[in-house]
Formats: sequence, C-alpha cells, structure tokens
Amino acid sequence: MDQAHPIGRIDVISDAICPWCYIGKRHLERALDILAEHHCKIAVAWHPFQLNPDMPAEGVEREKYRIAKFGGLERSRQIDQRLTEAAAHVGLEFHLEKIVRTPNTINAHRLIRFAGQKGVQDAVVEELFEGYFCKGADIGDSKILADLGAEGGLDRAEVLAMLASDQGRKEVLAGDQMARNAGIQGVPSFALQGHVLFSGAVPAEEMASSFRRAWDILKNRAA
Repeated sequence: MDQAHPIGRIDVISDAICPWCYIGKRHLERALDILAEHHCKIAVAWHPFQLNPDMPAEGVEREKYRIAKFGGLERSRQIDQRLTEAAAHVGLEFHLEKIVRTPNTINAHRLIRFAGQKGVQDAVVEELFEGYFCKGADIGDSKILADLGAEGGLDRAEVLAMLASDQGRKEVLAGDQMARNAGIQGVPSFALQGHVLFSGAVPAEEMASSFRRAWDILKNRAA
C-alpha cells in the first residue's frame, strides 16, 4: 500500500456563530475524504475570528440584532430560510428560530483553543456549531459552554475553571487581530501551511483541488 503523503496543516479561521462556517465544515470534511483517497494526510486547526468584535459580553437579543443588521424582521427571516436550505444540502438541520441571543464569542473561542490543547478540537467545534445552530444553545453562557465541551470530550469542571479565569483570552484576541492583519474580512477562511487560499463554504471538490494545487506549488518552491 502507498504511504500517505503528509500534506501539512489546514488552518480554518472561523466564528462559532457563523452559519457558513458550519456548512463549510461539512464541505471540508468531504474534502479531507477526497484528499485521503489520494493518499494525502492532513491536520486541521481552528482559529478565532469575531464577526462582532464590539458585541457586549452578555450578547444581545437575536431578533433585535438581526433587525438592526438586515433592516427588518422579514428580511432577517428570508436570510434564515436560505441558510436553513443551504445547511440541508450538506445534511445539517438548522433551527435558527430557537436562537434567542446572539452571543459574544470570545469564550467560545477560548473553549476551542482549550480543546485544541487537549486534542479534541474538532469534536468541540462540532458541538458548538450543533448546539447553536440546531438546538439554539446560548454559547455565550459559561455553563452551556462547559456542557458542550464535555460532550466534545473535555472535563466539564476544567472547562468551567478555564472560563472563570483569563486563560486564553489574550491569545484569542491576538489571533483575531492576526487574521484581520492578514486581510481576512470574512469567514470561513482556509489556509494551507500559513498561506490563506480562499474564503467561503466552497464545494468539497473545489476545496480539495485548491489544497492539492497549493501543496504542489509550495512543494516546488521548497525544492
């Protein structure tokens, strides 16, 4: 059997309240399967970006936030319907009507960072996305974050202790600023070996092709 070729690392810059990031995660998972069929090993790491960096720590009522953002409740509902349909195409069942508050996501990003240190980052990211978009979980609430972290394989008490401290806050804010300094304005954004390739929930086949082309270019440069 051929040896799997180590292609390196994909970095995903995302926010836990970005619906296209969850949809993009499903496309990425399929892209990874395609790469594996070509004997390419790959690692994935998730990095912070705040869609609402000025969001109050307690968050805001979602309906109020959406009206302010989109200019009216009807417009907001139309967008939610399109998002729900797009999610269904990748096997996700969104229930956006269950979301009561749009949260500040710094603590969610701190949880994702903590999960990365514990080796369960992808599982915790999945729980956050599913909790928020499918179940309406308030991912600005520390107890709910601890519950979701535990579902993803973390120790609940350790998560609560981490969130009660300032652990990871400086690093999350620095990561967010780093993404902005790199010119990233929207998420999800995807990078290979530190080189940002594209943004958006592009189809899996296109993702896999972009990663393979980029890897070939990088490999040739290093030769």
